[in-house]
Amino acid sequence: MKKFKTIQHIVTSPFVNMGPIKLRQPLPIQGIENVDPFLLLHHYGPYAISEFNNPFDLGPHPHRGFEPITLLFKGEQFHRDSLGNEMVVKAGGVQWTTAGSGIIHAEAPTKAFVEKGGDLEGIQLWLNLPAKDKMMTPHYQHLEEKQIPKVFSEDKKVQLNVIAGHQKNESGLIQTQTEVNVFTVKANEGGKIEIEIPEHHQSLIYLLEGEILVNGLEVLKKGENQMVTFKQDGSTIQFQAKKETILLVLSGKPIREKITQYGPYVMNTQTEVLEAMRDYQQGKMGYLY
Repeated sequence: MKKFKTIQHIVTSPFVNMGPIKLRQPLPIQGIENVDPFLLLHHYGPYAISEFNNPFDLGPHPHRGFEPITLLFKGEQFHRDSLGNEMVVKAGGVQWTTAGSGIIHAEAPTKAFVEKGGDLEGIQLWLNLPAKDKMMTPHYQHLEEKQIPKVFSEDKKVQLNVIAGHQKNESGLIQTQTEVNVFTVKANEGGKIEIEIPEHHQSLIYLLEGEILVNGLEVLKKGENQMVTFKQDGSTIQFQAKKETILLVLSGKPIREKITQYGPYVMNTQTEVLEAMRDYQQGKMGYLY
């Protein structure tokens, strides 16, 4: 008999202001500091991008000690970084940056997309690195939508995209530093699926669009409750779509280490954060103009 994971928290996805950008931040939120190893979840857009409105132009900025991940659902973004990577990420695509000892990157809608106009929507995730890997060599991974393995529900109404980790007989192509699952899901009305999640993982579902019933108990609905977290018990999460739905499923083995975070740096001690600030100022994370 499969045991469903017990629902731990069910929360909204409130708007926060990040400079000129207004976006949703379900994590961290009051009562949930993190879902270890996931530190932050930002849901940005959909923004109507045009030559007259382009708030999502993020100039060069540094990161150290974790993995910033972008999952793009609508639009196009141009990524460039201090390692020399330049990449256009399109809807359905993923960019996975392992900041490690330090990287400087910038992202913005592509020039062509701004000229043409359209909606931009995505998820930015911060995934922690264990202390032993915080100063590893930085690197960058990019997947296009067509490269991402897909798993379908028995009723064929649910498509689960395996970006990282494992589901059924599929494995994600992203090479991860820690044990994690990152899945995006598109479900048609009435679609039902059971997702296998290891018992020891911390896990969550975040709803971008639509409405679902989780484990036959709790409803997530756009504009109301949009995120549910689970206890470390059971090995299955089930949901049924009440209407056409898009969501994100995350799980990972907790790192369980002290976190000291300051802006774009996620380290284990105050001293390491101060070192990161100094190294950035001294150009040790490279340059990006």
